[in-house]
This record gives sequence, C-alpha cells and structure tokens, in this order.
Amino acid sequence: MNDPTISAAMPAGTAGTAATAGSSAPGRRRVLRGALALAGAVALRPLAAAAAPAAGTPTGEAPSAPAAVAVRRFGRYEVLALLDAHGTFPATRQAAFPDATAADWERARRLDPAAFGTGDTWELDFRCYAVRRPGGRVTLVDTGIGPVGSPASGWAPVPGRLPAVLARAGIAPGDVEAVVLTHLHEDHYGWSVTPEGVPVFPNARYLVQRAEVAALGPTRTARTYVVEPLLRAGRLYEADGRTVLSGRARPGGAVTLLPTPGHTPGHQSVLVEGGGERLLVTGDVLVHAVQLASPAVRYAHEADPATARRSREQLLDDARRTGAVLATAHLNRPFVGPWSVAELTR
Repeated sequence: MNDPTISAAMPAGTAGTAATAGSSAPGRRRVLRGALALAGAVALRPLAAAAAPAAGTPTGEAPSAPAAVAVRRFGRYEVLALLDAHGTFPATRQAAFPDATAADWERARRLDPAAFGTGDTWELDFRCYAVRRPGGRVTLVDTGIGPVGSPASGWAPVPGRLPAVLARAGIAPGDVEAVVLTHLHEDHYGWSVTPEGVPVFPNARYLVQRAEVAALGPTRTARTYVVEPLLRAGRLYEADGRTVLSGRARPGGAVTLLPTPGHTPGHQSVLVEGGGERLLVTGDVLVHAVQLASPAVRYAHEADPATARRSREQLLDDARRTGAVLATAHLNRPFVGPWSVAELTR
C-alpha cells in the first residue's frame, strides 16, 4: 500500500473536498442525553469536585487525581498521555455495552478496576496524547472535551484541563505542528477551537480522514463548531487512508495515520514506531476494557458495529502479533501492554 506523506494531504478548503453529505443520525450529545434520562440521571463527577486544588495544581485538578501527564519513550519519540478530565458516563455499563456477559465484565474488571463505579456506573478518563520529536515538534492526538460551552458540555465533565496539562508538559500551543483528530465526536475535538471559532493551536494542521468529513451533514455540530472554523482558517487537512505524518517506515521510526472505521465512518488511529517498538493510539476503537477483554462486544453508540468490530479485532491482533503498546482514550490507565490477547481473556 502506498503511504503518502503529510505534504500530500491538501487543505480541505483549497481543493473543494469538504463534502456536504447529509446525515439522518442524531447528534451524539442528543443520544447521550436520552441515555442519561433512561439511566436515572447518573451524575457526572469531574475531578474538580473531589477537593480544592492545592497550590500549583492546574485548575480543575484535585491533588489526589490520577497523573495529569504520563510519558513513554519509543526511540526518538516521546509519547505523553495528557489527562483532560475524568467523569462518570451518563448511562449504565450494561446500557452502553448491551451484549456484554457476566464473564466479559469479570475479565474487564481485572483489566481496569477503576472503570467500575458504584452500582452499574462506568468511570472513564478523557485523554489526549502528544508525540514529541527531537527539537520539540509536537503532534497532538485529539483535543478532549473543551471548555464550558463546548459541545461536550451537555454530558461531559467540562471544563477540561488540557491547556494547563500541556503547559505542565512544557508544550506551548505554538509548538504543536499537527493535530490529529481520531474522529469528530465532541469529547475528542473540544479544545481544537475556541467557542468563537479561533484555532487553539495556531501553527498546526488539523488532520481528519476525508470519510469523516464527508459523513457530516451541513447542520451537524461537528461541522459548524469545528470543521467550518478550521476551513475558514485554512487549517483543516483531509487524509485519504493510511498516511505517514513524519519519518519513514524504518528503524528510525515514523508516525502514521491508520484508518479504523466503524465507531464513526472515518475514525482513525495513530501508529508510532520508534526504537524497534510500536505504540497504537487507539482513539475510540475500544472505549472500555470490556472491549479489550472481548473485542466482539459492541458499544451502543458505534455508527457501524460490524465495521467497528472488524477494526477493533484487526488492531488488537496487530498489537498481539507485534507486541505493541496501546494508548487508550477512555480506560483509566493510559498505556496498556505489550500483552497477548490470550493472556488478557483467559
């Protein structure tokens, strides 16, 4: 397969490639609000509610909170897990994963015990990742839930704290040269632009898969809140399939976009190769440890469950074969592995 470099990804606004296809699917926020009502209005609990911040603690972070930044090195790359927020999902675990069995839940509990809150509640992190190269150049993967007033405000524990966490990691907005949006759900693009539509990372190219933009109808929140402002600013770039962002597929390493559709039509994950090791930033290919323990388990908000399952199984099989580490968006641990599927599911 031919892997075009990022220089081949044209700005969406310059080539007329931003599609205006309609979509009859309800917005995710509306779906989740419905789930909230059905679940008996399970309260979201942002980390800020735990205690008043200690001196020197970023706004919204309790002193007892999980680490805001966790770091792994892969050859010349430094991968930083950035915790934007933590909260309780607005639906029960079983409602979110209706096919999961008692055995699936038991295996999942061993993998991520912190995901199991009171009763049938699901506790989850909202996490972004930064890939830093020598010289300080940064690729940011996803931008979290955003500030108060962002589209995720209807259900997620806003405000997120990504700007403060980036500052703690020594990353200024101007250091970010690329922002990879794994998909256009509001808990993954919240800090991409300000509520006024100004790109938060002024020097960055924002990268989404062409299929993701094409699936958005003209009135969808993702289009009006983030896609159109980025188009106006000349910052939105559409990738078309597997795309090498930096480096080459050689021992020195590379950062590559991998299409992993199903959760959304143009969902993508990110492969980091360096020092003979591999890391996969999964996005929402899997959103709970129950899908790690049993990849066939569907998530109720997947756009195409059959395709999502194939993407998940293929990604996990690649991780098993190659010994890759998984960098997860919503598990309560940022890095998982290397491991084998057999070890996890027995």
